[in-house]
Amino acid sequence: MTATDNRAASPTPHPDHHGSSHPESSLMETFRQQPRTVWVTAFAAVIAFMGIGLVDPILNSIAEALNAPPEKLTLLFGVYVGVQCVAMLLTGWTAYRFGPKRTLTVGLAFIVVAAGISAFASGIDQLIAYRVLWGLGNALFIATALAFIVSAAKGSQHGAIMLYEAALGVGLAVGPLLGAVLGEWSWRAPFGGTAVLMLIGAILCAVMLPADGPRSTRVPVRIIDPLKALRNRTLLITSIGSAFYTGALFTVIAWAPIAMGLRPIYAGLIFFGWGLLTALAGVFIAPWLAERVGQKGGVITAIGTYAIVMALAAVGVLAGQVWLIGLAVILSGLPSGVLNTLFTGVAMSSGDDSMPRSVSSAGYSFLRWMGAAVSAVLVAHLADWFGSVSAPFWFAVLYCLVAVFAVSFVRGRAADERDVDDEAALVGAEEY
Repeated sequence: MTATDNRAASPTPHPDHHGSSHPESSLMETFRQQPRTVWVTAFAAVIAFMGIGLVDPILNSIAEALNAPPEKLTLLFGVYVGVQCVAMLLTGWTAYRFGPKRTLTVGLAFIVVAAGISAFASGIDQLIAYRVLWGLGNALFIATALAFIVSAAKGSQHGAIMLYEAALGVGLAVGPLLGAVLGEWSWRAPFGGTAVLMLIGAILCAVMLPADGPRSTRVPVRIIDPLKALRNRTLLITSIGSAFYTGALFTVIAWAPIAMGLRPIYAGLIFFGWGLLTALAGVFIAPWLAERVGQKGGVITAIGTYAIVMALAAVGVLAGQVWLIGLAVILSGLPSGVLNTLFTGVAMSSGDDSMPRSVSSAGYSFLRWMGAAVSAVLVAHLADWFGSVSAPFWFAVLYCLVAVFAVSFVRGRAADERDVDDEAALVGAEEY
């Protein structure tokens, strides 16, 4: 069963999370009253999200230790998100066929194994292969973790979703920091540390999470359903726009560490700042922006801002100012946080009402992660083809322009919506 299916079964009225019904004190109270199953899943989610930025600070160390060229280094991200792209089509079916807890636990086990053996890789090709397994595990876990949190949480669903988004933000921020601190010792250490933490999370989830119910209680999902959802023209256009934005995002994740060429600790601090701003913007700025200009307007504004920041990074490369590239990376967290929350709201508002949102979300995620995978693979080649380290950042500007062009064609509810409903935010967190 997916997270959105859990919501559909709940009679809880739609909360207004822009008003006084959800003040910060109320959210803190909601956090305090959560059962341990929620906190166990959230802890595992933090570690899973750490894997996204863990490699950033140690890319240059890996390059030196394994004699890896840039095009091999960026494959560490390309294969990771590429397998997630395909796995997004499978996770709904696996959760229905085997049960959410089994799916989640197997995903965690894959991450433990992949992170552990990565610490002993003897070559860059081995490390790339291990990241394939890691990406598959991450997809299996992330696609079902939020369902547990929402279904098991006490109080408002808004509070449960904020807890999940907090786990997302902590993971994105702490991952690079852990990679930086342990990476100062050895590039292998961050992988080993993550494996140990993930093993703890996997054991806790296996022991403490409730057992899966009978298959007859789950909503059936076929593997082909997410692709069928993309027959909706507006959802398809929105998904294409998201794919190009995510391509720009992974230009930062996969190329900025190479462009800066910093020691692990300094690169880690920069990406820690990026993750922190991403988390804060997603929770606080995105709802504020959507309330004033609508979800579509907020998305276009944020993508435009991202394009400006990418141009700033390119200028930093041309000027030979590493601090300017680092500043651009940190600032990019603001539009990224907004887009993580709002882009999915546009996509879900664009979908067909006859199609379950969980299915539409999977189709949307498939194209979104495809954009990330293609971008992560291309960045090093773009620099080589154009003979400039700044080329990937200029292409990121172009990606943003294409994304704005695509989203501008969205009409109907997605164009007028001025609230980030809990279901859209839920699905958005599920896709990361």
